[in-house]
Amino acid sequence: MLFADRADAGERLAEALRPLAASDPVVLGLPRGGVPVAFRVARGLGAALDVIVVRKLGVPHHPELGFGAIGEGGVRVISEDIMRRGRVSEAAAAAVERAEEAELTRRARAFRGDRPRIPLTGRTVIVVDDGIATGATARAACEVARAQGAARVVLAVPVAPPDAAERLRDSVDELVCLSTPFGFSAVGEWYRDFGQTPDEEVVALLGRAAPPVHPSATVEVEVDAGGVVLPGELTASGDTGALVVFAHGSGSSRHSPRNRAVAATLNRAGLGTLLFDLLTPAEEADRANVFDIPTLAGRLAGATGWVQRRAPVAVGVFGASTGAAAALRAAASTGTERGTGIGAVVSRGGRPDLAGDRLGDVRAPTLLIVGGHDTRVLELNREAQAGLRCENRLDVVAGATHLFEEPGALDQVAGLALEWFTGHLTERPG
Repeated sequence: MLFADRADAGERLAEALRPLAASDPVVLGLPRGGVPVAFRVARGLGAALDVIVVRKLGVPHHPELGFGAIGEGGVRVISEDIMRRGRVSEAAAAAVERAEEAELTRRARAFRGDRPRIPLTGRTVIVVDDGIATGATARAACEVARAQGAARVVLAVPVAPPDAAERLRDSVDELVCLSTPFGFSAVGEWYRDFGQTPDEEVVALLGRAAPPVHPSATVEVEVDAGGVVLPGELTASGDTGALVVFAHGSGSSRHSPRNRAVAATLNRAGLGTLLFDLLTPAEEADRANVFDIPTLAGRLAGATGWVQRRAPVAVGVFGASTGAAAALRAAASTGTERGTGIGAVVSRGGRPDLAGDRLGDVRAPTLLIVGGHDTRVLELNREAQAGLRCENRLDVVAGATHLFEEPGALDQVAGLALEWFTGHLTERPG
């Protein structure tokens, strides 16, 4: 398995770790390279993100051999057996610990600044790195997390050699490793882009990781989508009184890590979300159903009505790929008044052109977001935009391809969507 970069690895890990989202985990990234991976994992799970700073305590005359590790909060994990075999005296151990404690404090302050460390007591903790060579640092981090009170420790990495993965499996409650290739020589050979992660990037990512919505705010529901009952996940709106329904396309589901990441951004701003499947499992088996826009639109319109029967909220729709065409077609058949229809539409890498002759009937303000390198879809969006008669805008994310996998690209999508929905769905003063 080859990863494009750390962002790609993080998104793939997030999908593998999705069953843990309901346990309200804390995601801890190992600096520096593990933090960009952990950022995508936390965003995909809607989880809290922090950095875990550990320092290995090396035997003085054999420093690569660790006799223990230290972490923040005065945590010490010591192997008396290695100290004895390595003939490490108490005085020598104390000297090593003092030196490493100073470096630990410096690095923690540099990465986290004045923000407090997230408490781990009683929590499920996911320790994330960008890969494993020997596993010594990852093992130390997991031991420190346990000593800091974690109830369950999961180690998640994109790639590791088979022997190291086996050794680590016995040290944690669960190991999630996407690839254990034979002939492993270095972590970087399994990435197309494995450039260094500067301290500044770590600081920026930690700063952008806002507190997540607590999972208790999200409930599993059965959505009445025009007579068809489909599974979904509903997060209630906060004081905004607005909710966004996600319309997945091209065979994706409510578990799409990209749409879940955008939903988490909206949730943190107080907007509710509904992620649900537009097709039944049997229907998904037939690829043609993905392009049955009238059926998808009918179900989407039914779902927005179901939402508004539960509570009089303003509803927007976020559509991806063919889901964008369904969103626009559904918007063309509903009103735009608060509590009675679709009040705003955002398309991510969508196919609005597939809404056809209904484009001119759309009254909901519409934002089209396309990657700058997604040239064919960009051309189709420009053609579709010419057919819209409502308030609309086309935003191009420079350097992004169709799935917005490039570092920071999906964040731009989420920010643009948040601005559009809050501007058109929430109550304005006066």
